[in-house]
Amino acid sequence: MTGPLVPFREFVLKVHSRCDLACDHCYVYEHADQSWRTRPRTISDEVIFRTAQRLAEHASAHALPSVSVILHGGEPLLAGPARLRRVCEALTSAFEGVAELDLRIHTNGTQLSPRYLDLFDEFGVRVGISLDGDRAANDRHRRYADGRSSHPLVLKAVELLRQERYRHLNLGLLCTVDIRNDPHAVLDALVELEPPLIDFLLPHATWDQPPLRPDGSPTAYADWLLAVFDRWEERGRPAPVRMFSSVFSTLSGGPSLTESLGLAPTDLVVVETDGRLEQVDSLKSAYEGAAATGFDVFDHTFDEVAAHPGVRARQLGLAGVGETCRRCPVVRSCGGGLYTHRYDPAGPDGAFDNPSVYCADLEALVRGIEARTAESLVAPAVTDPAELAAAQQDLTRTLLARLNADIGRGGGEEWATAWELAAAVEESEEGARGLDEVLALPYTRSWLLHALELVHEHRGAARVARRFPAYLASAVVRAGLDLPVRVTFSDGRLFLPGLGEARVGAVGECGTALVRGTGDGFVVRREGAGADVVRLGVATPAWRPLRRSEAPGPVPASVPGPLPGLVLDDLDPFRDCFPRPAAPALDDRAAAGLAARIDEAWAVIGSKAPGRVREMTGFLTTLTPLTGLGPTECSVGRHGQGALGIPVDGGPEELASGLLRGFRRAELRALRDVTDLYAADGSWDHRMPWQEEPVPFSRLLSDTYERIALGAFGSRWLEGVPEALDTLEGAAELTIHGKRLLDLMRKEI
Repeated sequence: MTGPLVPFREFVLKVHSRCDLACDHCYVYEHADQSWRTRPRTISDEVIFRTAQRLAEHASAHALPSVSVILHGGEPLLAGPARLRRVCEALTSAFEGVAELDLRIHTNGTQLSPRYLDLFDEFGVRVGISLDGDRAANDRHRRYADGRSSHPLVLKAVELLRQERYRHLNLGLLCTVDIRNDPHAVLDALVELEPPLIDFLLPHATWDQPPLRPDGSPTAYADWLLAVFDRWEERGRPAPVRMFSSVFSTLSGGPSLTESLGLAPTDLVVVETDGRLEQVDSLKSAYEGAAATGFDVFDHTFDEVAAHPGVRARQLGLAGVGETCRRCPVVRSCGGGLYTHRYDPAGPDGAFDNPSVYCADLEALVRGIEARTAESLVAPAVTDPAELAAAQQDLTRTLLARLNADIGRGGGEEWATAWELAAAVEESEEGARGLDEVLALPYTRSWLLHALELVHEHRGAARVARRFPAYLASAVVRAGLDLPVRVTFSDGRLFLPGLGEARVGAVGECGTALVRGTGDGFVVRREGAGADVVRLGVATPAWRPLRRSEAPGPVPASVPGPLPGLVLDDLDPFRDCFPRPAAPALDDRAAAGLAARIDEAWAVIGSKAPGRVREMTGFLTTLTPLTGLGPTECSVGRHGQGALGIPVDGGPEELASGLLRGFRRAELRALRDVTDLYAADGSWDHRMPWQEEPVPFSRLLSDTYERIALGAFGSRWLEGVPEALDTLEGAAELTIHGKRLLDLMRKEI
């Protein structure tokens, strides 16, 4: 087994090995492994103490911020309040100053009483209760050995947890699926109890002992769960359902939220009442000894268990599923199913290297949820440019808030003063608009990313604090606010982001200056010197504004309405965020020549792809000259939406092609910043129709996205694009957002 060792973060501690119910679907007592018969009924003091030591040792060795311990059985409440108190005290004491301890208990609820709940309240033990639905559904399996119903006592336990004094301990309900039960009645009964979470569990089964299928349908369990899903939607999603939330998450590119689905490596281990360390309990459904490791808490560390081949097999993610599953488009959501459910003693590739016995159900469930929710799950940014810009703005504001939270005392009084000033700027409508404009500048994002790196590396917090007021001054000037902002300058120059550069001192001179907004510019006063009045659009020896074009060069009449202008930014100190170096500031002659080539390039685009002109000018705001670029190259770097690095040299035809390709690259990058178009990139290789060497999904997507636009420059660019789209559509990496983007790409061609 390869890959780094995955530390355990979740521990199941068996505190009692017997149960007061005789559930006929229980994997502990009714399935293949009968090792419970030789276990001590109750965990001993020695095992409790040694387990607590080992757990704290593991958490400390791996610097884990938190650890979850689930008290389990059998029926854990049979251990009694005194024994459970001893467990809680030992664990709490061992974790003090080491890691946060998340204590939980899973119970059938029949023994639950205020006496237990008061104990759990003292130690913060949260309680999950098993309940399979209404009385008819619950009594199908969850009965006493003499046939009596457990349902009334379980309902009393749930009602206890719903009381105000215990509600914070309520983890929710665990429901094992039986497709003979009415799915609507089951959901209605569970929802009526107002649980904070519902967890539906597929009954443990293997290819050797397959699940019940009365009508022989290969998707009977998916059909049942989708009936539950439809009822859940109809009722307005009254309680979170872990299985559904997990599918939502993986469809959108996020992680799985349950062990039974998804590709996340397992991080769970079981401690039996005798101190033996075992793999996940569900393996007891496979065969006698399937969960055994040969280790115990007395002689072995949890790292030794983590290195066990059986544990490692469940930590390999995609590499841990069979070839059939690797090729399946829904594997990121289903993860090949629960490891136990893959067991087939006659499997051609090994006992567990098989699809799940619920394979058809899992695929139908994922596809069914996707079909029902695609419209609501897709991020608006994928289809609406205004939403993309808003999402980008939210991202920049989030980074700024993160910087404020992280800079702490390192920023000193200077940062605190600037942050208070930012709040003052936002108090007026004009100021809020001005600050929004500054945050929308692409190189503001570059500065924020740089600032966060400095703060996290514990260096430069003071430099970060000194830089922030320049952005506030730019907002004040844009808003025309007569609000003084003290700004640091260096080398005699003061740069206002997105506006230009003021000369406030001699070369090499550093200091501070006060900036105030006026109606059409600003007043800048250096300490100990007179004030200069600056008009934003008027260049003087003391003020160099960023060059702007009112609109792209001549475009066909078929493009309606006025077009926004572009900024040629060759001054911003944080523009050097591209793979190639930023060019030095241009002199007037060089700037005029570049501006003329840009105008001619726009004319070329307007003649060959008139529909792209408004699209591009609605997205691009800033062009920055770079050195080392070829004449048809444009570059994207670490910045916010709207910037593009362009070559200094080259003809208009070449620049037109580069602008169009660079725009598509920048657009795709902006989408990736705020949505997950794909996940697990690099886990598979894909062949591109226009080259032999296979590439990761991201490369195939970006090349195809660019080629569709470049089709305006010649049909050769579209050769192979339909085949590439088919490959992308069948790829497992694609999320629900990426699928919507593919729909748009198909419409484009």
